[in-house]
This record gives sequence, structure tokens and C-alpha cells, in this order.
Amino acid sequence: MNVMSNDEQWVAEGCRPANEEQTEEDTMETKGEAFAEQFEAKVKEATALLEKLTDADWKRTTAAEKWTVAATAHHVASSYEPITHTIKTIAAGQALPHFTREMLDEMNAQHAKEFAGCTKQETIALHQKGAATAAAAVRGLSDVELAKTGTVFTGMPPMSAEEMVKGALLGHIDEHFGSIRKTTGG
Repeated sequence: MNVMSNDEQWVAEGCRPANEEQTEEDTMETKGEAFAEQFEAKVKEATALLEKLTDADWKRTTAAEKWTVAATAHHVASSYEPITHTIKTIAAGQALPHFTREMLDEMNAQHAKEFAGCTKQETIALHQKGAATAAAAVRGLSDVELAKTGTVFTGMPPMSAEEMVKGALLGHIDEHFGSIRKTTGG
């Protein structure tokens, strides 16, 4: 015997009563959701590429970065955490610490040296873990949060959280995995 009222029933089932109109907001996918889906598709493609690379491919040097394929893949995988932190900080309207392009370039060069010989298994694991965290964070952002801006690089114009998602997550994976594909014929 059902003891819930009609209103209680529809709430429990996640529905709305027939007399309540559906708003445009209810039917629109947020930008965060759309970006997360795009990112997850790119991650899936990148993971498939990494899994099929041979040991010889893993040791090749990319033409674009002049790093090993191993270091290039690890660079992307290890970037998800700091990029996600930057996006969330901007979206929250908070300031980021002093950071320059030169500092980033130095960090990337050092990383390439340290991880030139990293393993494929550790890189794939880091890639999948970091990507899942990044996708969840982006998925959780409202359009208002994505529109917020902040200074990412000292001395450069402010960027929106959305621009960071497009450039630092989506563009970054395209750039570096495109380089890996070109280097390995994948």
C-alpha cells in the first residue's frame, strides 16, 4: 500500500508534477558538463594510444617538445592536478600566487629530464586518476564560475576558468598527444 501523496511520490522519483513547467535551465546542459564530456573523450583516446605504444615508441623523442614520449605523456598526466587547482581557484574568485611563463617552462624542462624514463604503467595510472579528478571538478562548475577570471601568469592578461579548461585541459591534451601520435605513427 502506497502511503505517499502524489507530490511526495514525484519528489521521491525525481519528477515534477504535471502542473509545474520545465524551465530552460532544467533542459540545458551546463558548459561544465559539456567540457567534462569532451575531456573524458580525449582522455579515452589518449589512454588507448598509450596502451598500444611499444617499448621502442615509449623511448622515442618527440619532434615538438624534444622530450621522450614517456616524458611527454607523463607531463600531461601530471599536469591535471595543478591545472584543476588553478581552474577551481579562478572559479572560486580567489587569487593565485605569483607564477610566470618562465617558471612554468623551467618546471616543464626539469620534469622532462626527471621522467624521461618513467614507466608506461605508472603514467597510464596517473593519467587516468588525474583525468577523473579533473573531469569531476569541471563537471561541477557552473557557467557563472566558468566565467570568472583571474591572473594565471604574472604580467599576462587575466584568464577565465573556461579559458583554462579549453586551453590547459582540452588544448593541452590535444597538443601533446598529437605530438606523441606524430612521433609514433599512432
